[in-house]
Amino acid sequence: MFYIESERLRLIPLNIHQLRIYTQPEVLAENLGLKAAKVETEPLFQNEFDEALQNHWTPLVEKNPDNYVWFTNWLIVQKEENIAVGGIGVSGLPNEKGECETGYGMDLSHRGKGYATEALACLAQWAFKNPDLKAIIAHTFIDGLSSQKVLQKAGFQYVEAKEGLMLWELRRGE
Repeated sequence: MFYIESERLRLIPLNIHQLRIYTQPEVLAENLGLKAAKVETEPLFQNEFDEALQNHWTPLVEKNPDNYVWFTNWLIVQKEENIAVGGIGVSGLPNEKGECETGYGMDLSHRGKGYATEALACLAQWAFKNPDLKAIIAHTFIDGLSSQKVLQKAGFQYVEAKEGLMLWELRRGE
């Protein structure tokens, strides 16, 4: 099984089978050799996640089996407890501008411990091994202060605000 690691975390890109069993936390945990736990988030984020699972990740992973790691949700696993604490990913292979977008979400009980920042830095280090990638972008709500702090700590720079969202980017080598 392919994964990447940081000091405290293991990031596991979910394959098509794992995406299909994601809604069964016990089955997914057994498949991955983890302690069973459901990642709990706010209803708004959970709705966005469920929609992405069904309409984004699963169909894109099916269409891109050789590059699925660029199109899937990566489970964030806290190594010491061997438990899922969140998810992270990128929007696909770099586009014509050399960009891809990232998104992440953390379990409510595991926030404030630096896991999101650590996972984002780890994923960015892996992603920048692709020579076509020039920048990773992210969007936050204007009032999303905790997510903005995660991006800042991971080295992202604020670019602009539009339509209630703030655009952030991390350029290669920064």
